[in-house]
Amino acid sequence: MATGSEASEDVARAGATLAQKAQKVARNSVKQVIAASMVGTAIEFYDFYAYGTAAANYFPKIFFTNLDNDPTVALLASLLTFSIAFIARPLGSIVFGHFGDRLGRKATLVASLLTMGCATVLIGCLPTYAMWGVWAVVVLCLCRFVQGIGLGGEWSGASLVATENAPANKRATYGSFPALGAPIGFFLSNGTFFILEAKLNDDQMLAWGWRVPFLLSAILVIVGLAVRVTMEETPVFKAAMAKHKVVKSPIVTVLRTSWRQVLQSTFIVAVTYTLFYTLATWSLAYGTTHLGFSRQEYLGFLMISIFMFAIFIVVSCNFADRIGRRPALVISSALLVVFAIFFPYLLMAQHETWQVMLFLCIGFALMGMAFGPIGAFLPELFKASVRYSGSGLGYNLAAIVGAAFVPTIATWLSSHWGVRSVGLYLAVMAVCCLVAVLTCRETKNSDYTE
Repeated sequence: MATGSEASEDVARAGATLAQKAQKVARNSVKQVIAASMVGTAIEFYDFYAYGTAAANYFPKIFFTNLDNDPTVALLASLLTFSIAFIARPLGSIVFGHFGDRLGRKATLVASLLTMGCATVLIGCLPTYAMWGVWAVVVLCLCRFVQGIGLGGEWSGASLVATENAPANKRATYGSFPALGAPIGFFLSNGTFFILEAKLNDDQMLAWGWRVPFLLSAILVIVGLAVRVTMEETPVFKAAMAKHKVVKSPIVTVLRTSWRQVLQSTFIVAVTYTLFYTLATWSLAYGTTHLGFSRQEYLGFLMISIFMFAIFIVVSCNFADRIGRRPALVISSALLVVFAIFFPYLLMAQHETWQVMLFLCIGFALMGMAFGPIGAFLPELFKASVRYSGSGLGYNLAAIVGAAFVPTIATWLSSHWGVRSVGLYLAVMAVCCLVAVLTCRETKNSDYTE
């Protein structure tokens, strides 16, 4: 018969074994939710950039053939459809934020991914203007709107899945994983168009090649669902449920108690959108129509320079964990103002590869610096009970302020007042970001469970 001391040792060993198993599960769970957050953002940027590329290069001839006598008008009309999803995103953040704060992050992220993915695949199946006339444009706009609804719930949920599973001193580092989904999605989208451009001629691209990137997004959606349906709910939300801190109407609570943080979030994020779509969408159209580059050449430039985006996301997030979110974002905003003033001088000569590469590499490096820390900073501005709704609303209002009309505005500005006016536009957005950051409190050491 075992003595009392032996029994105590057995219990201690059993407890240690259980603790080790629990730790192992926790580590696996963290890896799983990090993958889930990264794949969602990758799909977001893949879908949006695929649409931006198609809207800048193919849709003017596919869905706006009735405006062909004026290519600029057709391009502007096509780019306006690009803005529809951004307008829908705040509505999506309200809908998905409500359920994310009341029912949990996991189920909401699965629903947002399905909504977003189905709309994207449907765009690849649409009849052209030549087949359906104006109804083709109507259905395109409808698909784009639904895509925006789904995307409205994506980023905030992905950021919470990562940061609510992070150690307190590494929230920005963990927040870099959903942020890294952006260059991954961008690279995949660009790579798909690059290969298609290399293998197909213009007629084939207009006939069916443009559909391929949208249809291929189904693969990413399936991968994302496989990861998300098996992941754990976040510990912070579980704790909020256990303490009965879930609020009945999160969006009403946010607007009543945290409207200032929503505005700050909007202008902190807006410049990243303006910069990204200036680099990725407007400059692609400008480079191929004014600087003498082929679409394939310019897509190659973008694929190379996007690595700067990924590298500086990691650098800036580590920096934000070391010295704070505010200093990291103040530095990036100030550097963006300088970049905005000087980059037009790099886009004034015909077919100057090194100048365009310098413009893109510096621009994407600054994009990484500005975009990386917000994955932790925005959620930290809000209480756990309304974090999904608050951070999502701020992030997606920024999509309207900073991105919805960027390709259209930049195209219009450059055609009337030259590239310097596009730089001035970006500089104004960077100053707005700087002011917003300076009015925020530092959140590095805040209690994330409250």
